[in-house]
Amino acid sequence: MRKLSFIFMLTFIAQQMANACELCKEKQPKALTGITHGAGPNGTLDYIIIWSAVIIVSLTLFYSIKYLVRPEKKDPHHIKNIVTHEYFG
Repeated sequence: MRKLSFIFMLTFIAQQMANACELCKEKQPKALTGITHGAGPNGTLDYIIIWSAVIIVSLTLFYSIKYLVRPEKKDPHHIKNIVTHEYFG
């Protein structure tokens, strides 16, 4: 119970710190108002860079989870199978 309350308290504090102040809210574009501190993207190039990074990170996360769950190596002499059979078989 102590851990759970500590995690809740940290989450609450982090959420409060992430909210933007009034001055920052005025300088941000309407779509990003109130999310973080500082000025938002200034032009079209900034949005292209941000969305490119979002796509790259999303694809990386998808493929890392996909290949961790199903590595697609069936060869019995593959290093994965040698290690698992040696230590766990």
